[in-house]
Order: sequence, then C-alpha cells, then structure tokens
Amino acid sequence: MTNATLASEFVTDTIGLVLRIEQRRLSEKVKSIFDSVEFGSTIVYILAIVFAEILYLSEKQRIRISIDEVGDYLKKYPNYKECSLNFAVILSTAEITDIPELHDRLIASTARHLDRELIINDSIIQASAFVKTVWW
Repeated sequence: MTNATLASEFVTDTIGLVLRIEQRRLSEKVKSIFDSVEFGSTIVYILAIVFAEILYLSEKQRIRISIDEVGDYLKKYPNYKECSLNFAVILSTAEITDIPELHDRLIASTARHLDRELIINDSIIQASAFVKTVWW
C-alpha cells in the first residue's frame, strides 16, 4: 500500500500514544484513528520528543508503560512513523505565537509542517490558530 492509497495521516502527542498503549479511555474518534493505524490504513507520525517524554514520565512513574513497551508496540504496527526534528520544523515553531511551552510548540509545529491534524487533548494547543487538532 502506498501513501497515496492511505486513508489519512496524523501526528500524535505523548498522551494520545500513552493512552492507546495503556488501553485507557479515548474518544471514539481518536480510538478509530489508532485502530486504523493498527489495521494498516492510517499513518501516525511520532516526534522524537514524544519518546523522550515517555521515557521521563515512565522513570517518574507517572505512566504505567515503559519506553521498551512503547518500542515493542511500535514494532507490531509499521504505520507508526518516527519523525525527527529538522530546520524546517524549527522555523515553523518560531512562527507559533499562541503556545507558550517549547516542547508543545515543537509537537504542534511538526503537525503544522506536515499539514496533518494533531492528536492531542491539551486545551491550549487545541485553541491554537496555527495547528489543526483532533481529540473529541
């Protein structure tokens, strides 16, 4: 299956991915997106900073999953794609003026740069004029 035949593509933040792997409650819309990734008809991009945040939250025991469990999960579903920071994303980050926290801006700017909706439940990012989001 080529990218041209895929139904859609998204970017996810940390909490969306964590809730999916921990099998916690998600909105039906977000659950269906993750279901379609696992089925192979949707791509979700994951920024490297999301992995770093999962490592941190796991080490602080704020989430149940470990970074190793995330790796095992991602190996099963190749439609999750790692996305690195690059200069173009950083330039896009500089343009976002309504999200104060840098890490959140990086995640939002990745979605903006890729022109994809961001799976996120953060109300500040959802209210941003610079990024399209999906949660409910």
